[in-house]
Amino acid sequence: MAKKIKEHSTTNGVSLVSLLDQSSTVTEQYRTIRTNIQFAMVDHKLKTLVVTSSGHSEGKSTTAANLAVVFATTGLNVLLVDADLRKPTAHKTFQLNNGRGLSSLLSDRTLDYQSTVQPTVVDNLKVLTSGPKPPNPAELLGSQRMNQIVEELKEGFDLVIFDMPPVVAVTDAQIMAAKVDGTVLVVRQKVTQKSSLAKAKELLDIVNANILGVVFNGVEKGSGNGYYYAYEYK
Repeated sequence: MAKKIKEHSTTNGVSLVSLLDQSSTVTEQYRTIRTNIQFAMVDHKLKTLVVTSSGHSEGKSTTAANLAVVFATTGLNVLLVDADLRKPTAHKTFQLNNGRGLSSLLSDRTLDYQSTVQPTVVDNLKVLTSGPKPPNPAELLGSQRMNQIVEELKEGFDLVIFDMPPVVAVTDAQIMAAKVDGTVLVVRQKVTQKSSLAKAKELLDIVNANILGVVFNGVEKGSGNGYYYAYEYK
C-alpha cells in the first residue's frame, strides 16, 4: 500500500480535503459536483473528463484531484492523469515517483499504461503522473500515440480524469478537450477574469468541446449560500 498522505503539505501538492476531512462542507460540495457531472452526462456514458481553467492559480489541479477521490469512493475504477506536462502536481499531491509517467508513455511505444500507473492510498484510485518534462507537450498530446493511449485507458478504467494546463495559456487543454467525453472549467473568485473565462470558452468551442459546466471555487464564508464550491450547468 502507498504511504499515508501527509495532512499538511503545501509544498507537496494540492490539498486533498475530500480525503483528509470527509465530513467537511467542501468535501460535500465535491460530492455535489460529482453528482451534477453524472446528471449532465445521463444520456451519454462519461468515461473521460478534462479539468482545466482559463488561467493559473484558479484551482484546477485541486479540483481534478478531489473529484478523482470522490468518484473513486463510489466504487468506480478511477485514473487521474496528470496531463499538465509543464507544471505537474499529482506526483507531489499523492507522494508518488515521477520518474516515469505520461510523457514516458508518449515517447516510448514499448511501455504500456499498466506498468506506468501507480496506486494511491484511496481505494479504486490510481494515478498516471506526468513523467519527465518534455520539450514539446502540445505535439505529444496531439499525436496519434495519445489517441491510442486514451482509448486504452478507457478500456482499463471506468473514469479517466485529465488534469490539464490553463486553456488560455497554452493549447494543451484545447487539444485534449477534443478527445474526451466532457470538460469542466474551474474559476476562482477574485482571481479569474471575465475576459479570460470568455476566451477559454471560445477556445473550447472551436474544438467542439463538450463543456459540462463550471466549478466556482474560493467563495468566501458568508457570501451567497456560504459554499466554497458550486457547480453551474452551461
